Amino acid sequence: MRPMMLGLTLAALALGGCDNKEGTTITLNESDGNGAMALADNGQAGQVALNLPGFSGKINLPKLHLDGDDVEFNGVHLYPGSKVTGMNIDADHDNGTVHIAFDSPADPATVRDYFQTKLGGAGFTLHAEGSGLAGTTDEDKPFRLDLQPDGDGHAKGMITVS
Repeated sequence: MRPMMLGLTLAALALGGCDNKEGTTITLNESDGNGAMALADNGQAGQVALNLPGFSGKINLPKLHLDGDDVEFNGVHLYPGSKVTGMNIDADHDNGTVHIAFDSPADPATVRDYFQTKLGGAGFTLHAEGSGLAGTTDEDKPFRLDLQPDGDGHAKGMITVS
């Protein structure tokens, strides 16, 4: 999972966008027994901090702006019009967990139905749990979608894949 996590983060960094007030917050935490690596951009400063055994530094980049088209699960993107507000990647050897926070321009029930239909067709096994979904990916990895209302016809969501 380590190469995939690093690849996801580097791909996200390559997607640097325009210099608006807010960007996507991205963090990567990795431990392989020989030390730890942390890579983070708070979405505000356009700055990435890198902490490795024997090296640390900061790099200034354009603020990152990820939307629903930049996130994909077996060909399924986030609900149309969604904006990624945060991505946290915790990797440890061959295991890891990815958390993706997003805002959607639809109510939680609409977003949940969208994911259940689309991901179910992509090999995920899911069931409704509260206003979200729980189950497994096509590779039998735990998958969870948590949704909350956020004003008129909007939802905040968190996807967790282990």
